[in-house]
Formats: sequence, C-alpha cells, structure tokens
Amino acid sequence: MPNKSEHDLIKSLEEVLDLERNALVTGDLDRLNHMVPEKEKLIGAINDLEVIDSDELIGVQKKVDRNQALLNSAAEGIRAVAGRMAELRRVRQEFSTYGADGQRSDFTVRSHAKLEKRA
Repeated sequence: MPNKSEHDLIKSLEEVLDLERNALVTGDLDRLNHMVPEKEKLIGAINDLEVIDSDELIGVQKKVDRNQALLNSAAEGIRAVAGRMAELRRVRQEFSTYGADGQRSDFTVRSHAKLEKRA
C-alpha cells in the first residue's frame, strides 16, 4: 500500500490527467502546453519513489492511455485540417480540367487580377 506521500503524488497526477483530458475534449490545446511541466514533475517524482505495484498506478496508467488516444486523435485532426488547407490553397492557385482524351490540363490562376477602367 502506498504511503501518504505516494498517495498525494498519484492523486495530483490523476488531477492533472483529468484536466488534460478536459482540455483535449474541449479542444483547448493551448492549455495542454501549460500542463506539461507539472505532469513531467509529478511523473518524475513518482518514478523516484520506485513504486512498482499499486492499484492507484494502474488507474493512472489507464488515464494516461486514454489521454494518449485523445492526443493521437487530436494530432490526426490537425494533420487533416492542414492537408485540407493546403488543398484549398492549391485550388485557388490553379484550375484543372480534363479534355475529351482524358488528359488533365492545369491552368495557373492569376492571384491579383486587375480591372482596367476605360473612358
């Protein structure tokens, strides 16, 4: 059974992991960045105690795994958005069409077309 100090460290880490989950679910990625130092400090302190087997640590591990899955999903979503934005930029810069022969033809679109006013 973990002593009081171990128990407090583990509970503090669980609280940080719950806050991290909340930030991930709500999309508050900026808040995640501020949690990293505290999370690393708590994990380091728990590692220094050399607690090998604890039911509390099993619960912490489940929360870590859950948050890692959420982080992976968030990263995948960010990559998808970045890819979509790149595609939209490409579409704005060129126009593609296919001819009767099935060959693709690309045309560059002028980015700053100006209208000339004549009297």
